[in-house]
Amino acid sequence: MTAGLDPMGIALAEAEAAFARGEVPVGAAIVRDGVLLASAGNRTLELDDPTAHAEILAIRAAAAAVGSQRLVGADLHVTLEPCAMCAAAISFARVRRLYYGAEDAKGGAVDHGPRFYGQPTCHHAPEVYSGIRASAAADLLTRFFAERRR
Repeated sequence: MTAGLDPMGIALAEAEAAFARGEVPVGAAIVRDGVLLASAGNRTLELDDPTAHAEILAIRAAAAAVGSQRLVGADLHVTLEPCAMCAAAISFARVRRLYYGAEDAKGGAVDHGPRFYGQPTCHHAPEVYSGIRASAAADLLTRFFAERRR
């Protein structure tokens, strides 16, 4: 964890903002050398873009901020286990470490499903740390989907 900075707290705040917009509440934050490079929440509905996941938006913004497609030395904090698309983007961006909150047994691709980083076709695998503030992230998702079912 970066001293004075709470990246997962930022990601959770982005997830809350996504919830308020009616988006699936997932948030992400990218940090390098103690500096927040970017943060984002899901915007797939708002942008009519199936690729507008929190991780993708944060990677795009961080890459623009540093002027490089590679985020070497950067750490990504996300509230939910990344899907296959996001896992691939994290790999291509050369993110150093991935910290995620809640597991996603249905759509996750890091510790579930295809286990993207364990595949021989994966060129770069970040260090992965799961379960970071998982209950807060899972509770937000549970509340969102419970409200959608009403």
